[in-house]
This record gives sequence, C-alpha cells and structure tokens, in this order.
Amino acid sequence: MRGRALTVGGSDSGGGAGVQADLKTFNALSVFGSSAIVAITAQNSVEVSGIMPVPVRFVEKQIEAVLVDIGTDAVKTGMLYSAEIIEAVAHKLKKYDVRNVVVDPVMVAKTGARLLRKNAVETLMTGLLPISLLATPNIPEAEIMADMKITSEEDMRSAARKINETTGANVLVKGGHGAGSRSTDVFFSGSGYRSFSGERIKTRNTHGTGDTLSAAITAYLARGRNIEDAVSAGREFLQSAVEHSFPVGRGFGSLDHSWRLNDD
Repeated sequence: MRGRALTVGGSDSGGGAGVQADLKTFNALSVFGSSAIVAITAQNSVEVSGIMPVPVRFVEKQIEAVLVDIGTDAVKTGMLYSAEIIEAVAHKLKKYDVRNVVVDPVMVAKTGARLLRKNAVETLMTGLLPISLLATPNIPEAEIMADMKITSEEDMRSAARKINETTGANVLVKGGHGAGSRSTDVFFSGSGYRSFSGERIKTRNTHGTGDTLSAAITAYLARGRNIEDAVSAGREFLQSAVEHSFPVGRGFGSLDHSWRLNDD
C-alpha cells in the first residue's frame, strides 16, 4: 500500500539528516513524501555553521498547502527550533485533524549544535506531544523531557512512563547513546513496555540516524501499520541503513537509505 507522509523540520545542506533524510526514507519505503521546512541550516558532516529559521507564517502556509490538496496519512516532525514554530505546527495539525503524528524531539545535532531553543521544550511537551501518537527521544532528550538521569534500561522505562503520563503520547526512548555491544530501545504505550534490542554497529557513519528512524516509523504508519509494528519495522530499516552506511566528508558519514535497491 502506497501512503502519504509529510515531514516538518529543518533542511540539512549536507543531505544526511533533516528533511533530506526523511524524504529519502519515505521514497525507499514506497511512500509519497511532502515537506514543510521550518529552518535552513548550513551544515556538513563536521558542523552546523548556521541556522536561519523560516518565518512562522510561511511554515503555516507550507503545511496548509500540502494538507488542503495532497493530504497525508502520517506526519513526522523533526527540528522545530522555537516555541513559536511549535505552536504554529500544532495549530495546523489540530485544525486539519491529523492523527498519526510522530515527534522526533530534535534538540542537539550530532556535531553539538543546539537545534531547539531551551525555552521551547515546555511548548513541545504541552502543545505538540499531547496531539501526537509517538515521541522518539534519545537518552539525552529523554533526560530533559522526563527531568531525570538515565543510566540503565530501567531508567529508560521510568523516563518513558513519565513522558507518557505528562503528554499522553506513546514513547520510544532510543538507546543509541548507551554503552555495551547491543543497543536497546524502550517502547511504552501507556499500558505496557516492549524492548527492542540489536547489535551495536561500530561506525562513524551515523549522521541522521534519529531522523531516519522516526521517518521510517512514519512511513510504516502511512502504509497502515499499527504503532508497535511500525516501530519494529522502522528499527529494522534503520539497522540495515547503518550496516550499509558509508563515509561522506571528514566527520559523521551517511546512512544508505537506498540499501534495498543496491546490488553492490
């Protein structure tokens, strides 16, 4: 089944993360992708050297232009940058009654640049997540959202529950920042937990892993999967994209979003 997915986030001039990674993922999973860009970044594999937010009214116009004509079966949000943009995005999604919303609460780039203003975290928690199906924080993001330190899988479970109790959204706490030979993600639905574990791949080619996972989950939701199946399938897609990753530039290299199409 071919679905439709809208990504709302930042543009990555280096092509490895952000809206670019989302659209590559949607295409690889046979989903028609549309986009609303909230900020333009000057970015490569080493650094984010500049961020220029798009005027809030124009963010709204992009979302509206897509939803009144093409429509969407699922929406993924990534870098949203400011409280004003978060409020605008939430307003439009509520206005058009969009249901399958996946929020990747992008706060800091892999190179260390801050991608979400500190005063915007509360707006994310109170304005956007309560109308969303799923939040996909990594461990540092979950620590901020749950206001606690995470050092174990049990802590990840506690953080997931706290975020769910605060927002009502399903939560997937990603364990990529953890230690050990295996990486474990913890999913909490509000009524139960499920852990997803996979072999940790030793590589520096990890630019855009968070974007790619949340985009893959969004794509599977757009194709009609339920939330838990979409999370499981999205993780499998990401694992293979990392296994087939390759060096680009002098820093964090690229995932291979088209790994299923490549014979070599």
